[in-house]
Amino acid sequence: MINRCARIALASVIACLAVLLAGCGGQDGARPAGQSPAASAPSSAAATPGWAKGMATVRADRLPPEARQTLRLIDQGGPFPYGKDGVVFGNYEKALPRRGRGYYHEYTVTTPNSRDRGARRLVTGQGGEFYYTGDHYKTFEAVLR
Repeated sequence: MINRCARIALASVIACLAVLLAGCGGQDGARPAGQSPAASAPSSAAATPGWAKGMATVRADRLPPEARQTLRLIDQGGPFPYGKDGVVFGNYEKALPRRGRGYYHEYTVTTPNSRDRGARRLVTGQGGEFYYTGDHYKTFEAVLR
């Protein structure tokens, strides 16, 4: 009798574990607040660099085409279409981690049909960070490359 009870209890525990593990593996499609539809969560926590932890993220291949072009120009070292590209970004909004003056630099992301530089920018950090803003520094997404 005890042996049969032990087998039933063990089978119950295994069934509960299977249900719990199956429920943990799915994706419910939820995004953190403030994350844009173009943003995507990395496949695992290890895929997110430390500087991007706690931020909305976007894969570089999900950025607007103009932002991807600006990334290519940054990688090549220019030439840049706007005279203010590469200037120091002051982070006055304090939306990015605090760093010393000169740590961040900003680059214009062309906005189609805009008569001026528009609101879109890429900001780089000296530690290899890339951030995208589509709303002139109100919000940022860490660009995962």
